[in-house]
Amino acid sequence: MSGLFRGKVVAITGAARGQGRSHAVRFAEEGADVIAIDICENIGELTYPLATKDDLDETADAARAHGTRVVSCVADVRDPAAIRAAIDDSAAALGGLDVVSVNAGIAPPYAPVADITDASWNDVIDVNLTGGFYTARAAIPHLRSRGGGSIIFTASVAGAQGMANLGGYVASKHGLLGLVKTMAIELGAENIRVNAVLPTSVATPMVFNDATYELMRPDVENPQLDDIVDVLRTIQVLPIPYVEPSDITNAVMFLASDAARYVTGVALPVDGGALHKK
Repeated sequence: MSGLFRGKVVAITGAARGQGRSHAVRFAEEGADVIAIDICENIGELTYPLATKDDLDETADAARAHGTRVVSCVADVRDPAAIRAAIDDSAAALGGLDVVSVNAGIAPPYAPVADITDASWNDVIDVNLTGGFYTARAAIPHLRSRGGGSIIFTASVAGAQGMANLGGYVASKHGLLGLVKTMAIELGAENIRVNAVLPTSVATPMVFNDATYELMRPDVENPQLDDIVDVLRTIQVLPIPYVEPSDITNAVMFLASDAARYVTGVALPVDGGALHKK
């Protein structure tokens, strides 16, 4: 690799697996020291398991294998004191903070708005939107002390369109894009850039789980991934069923790099053209 981020410190929430792990390992490959943060426990009514402490340790080991320093933290982005402490303590240990990947997110149980439970609504808003706010707010003083930096939110194509049976998720991701635009205006004069990536379906447990399979193929008994591939393929313009975590990492790396030094307030789709299907 090129050492693109050598001397930089990057914080990533939701780092224990999936997109977060992909980001952490790639930044380490490019020379960055990494702060890897994850809750490492399940939440409320979710129909799929979240990552574990073993998953977070595996991410940290994979990043350290590239010769950079890694601090891993178990912290809940819904807890403002916990996420602030994780960022403050880790940034102090590593000498600062330059890039933040606000990546932690959940997808609630599928349901029409009329049937969404209070707990389900609160969980997805608290993690995806409020947790994103808490994370970014905690990071801003550290970026200011460096004279600038980059914050990249993991939003979704759901932040730019409606989706049946995902009202809370859609609302949370729309809210993130409003936060991105506002922060880009507020922080631009301090050379802090704020952007978002908008993935389509990504090959992670958030999509690859029994609840998704059953929603997409109610006509099949005990459906599996192979049964929904053709359905997933209809979502994009390009002939693909989903993208890989590394595809999102590529976009995050660009937005964090000097190649995007004049890019701020942008919502970058990595969606195979999905937003053109509506």
